[in-house]
Amino acid sequence: MVRHRRGEERANHHHRTEPHQPARPACWRGGRDVREAHTPGALPVVRTLTILGILAAALAISAAAGILVGAVAIGPADVLAALFGSNDVNGTIIRELRLPRVLGAALVGGSLGTAGALLQGLLRNPLADPFVTGTSAGATLAAVTAIALGATAPIVPLAAFMGALVAVTVVWRLAQLGGSTTVLTVLLAGVVLTSFVGAVVTFILVSSDRLALRLRAVLGWLQGGVSVISWEELAVAAIVVAVGLGFALALAHRLDAYAFGEETAATLGVDPDRTTTAVLAATALLAGAAVALAGLVGFVGLVIPHALRFAVGATNRRLIPASFLGGAVALVLADLGARVVLAPAELPVGAITGLIGAPFFLALLVRSRQVVV
Repeated sequence: MVRHRRGEERANHHHRTEPHQPARPACWRGGRDVREAHTPGALPVVRTLTILGILAAALAISAAAGILVGAVAIGPADVLAALFGSNDVNGTIIRELRLPRVLGAALVGGSLGTAGALLQGLLRNPLADPFVTGTSAGATLAAVTAIALGATAPIVPLAAFMGALVAVTVVWRLAQLGGSTTVLTVLLAGVVLTSFVGAVVTFILVSSDRLALRLRAVLGWLQGGVSVISWEELAVAAIVVAVGLGFALALAHRLDAYAFGEETAATLGVDPDRTTTAVLAATALLAGAAVALAGLVGFVGLVIPHALRFAVGATNRRLIPASFLGGAVALVLADLGARVVLAPAELPVGAITGLIGAPFFLALLVRSRQVVV
């Protein structure tokens, strides 16, 4: 009898309900380091490296096509001669027009793809993007203001970064007015800010004598275009993008912890406020550099990370480099399409990305059941 009672006590002890503790992901191994947390959808490293290699090869092929195709037919031998210093007409076309254009498109697309991955990781929703959240609009306003004041190439990317940082901060604060930040409130705040910024930019364009002399070029740039990019602008933007990309990769593990929610991320040693600030700053760097080079190019940061998430998984340390390469490929091809669709006329590259990205965004919005009727 005594043995039976002791057996019951042992059984009750093993089935006793423990005090409530914050839920931990099943793959958390007990450490406090964020690097020990693995987000859902993590895939084998070999597959990820294979996909990154395919994207890199696609970027090389699309860049070669962008250099070869144009109003003037130039063969591969002439391209190689131009790259090694040929001073004929073909060499000038390659070095001063096509090569900066292709490199600029790759930088812009990579920046927007990375910025989109960061925002989607922060909000845990595929609807986030620098274009729809107003970040690009803020960068545009600052860049246009700097140009109207006579700023030179190194100053414009800096102004665009500051404008993007202010814009994304304003949108984030507006979205928090109701007490909690949701994707819908961020999108609504982004729409409001974008509309306001558009009106201010129009006022500056009409009232500025400096911009009136080159209004056509500025309007083409605002619609998204990489047709006129100097090596000086490219060098400054490349430095900014490199810093932003490094910043994004350093934040990847924190965003991976965010996949489980802010409370779980906090148990893994992640400070939500600091992480949010860092992600917004990195997004502003990348979006500012993209706007300074190409104006408003929409939906690259929306489509590319969402599409690549199916290929490389949701782990940000893999998604971020994949989004950079995928965004670069997408915009180089979009710019190539903008040149050949209505040749010899040329479309703004923003028109190409808008035609593809807007229906994609609407499909995501309907799928997420966040459409307000």
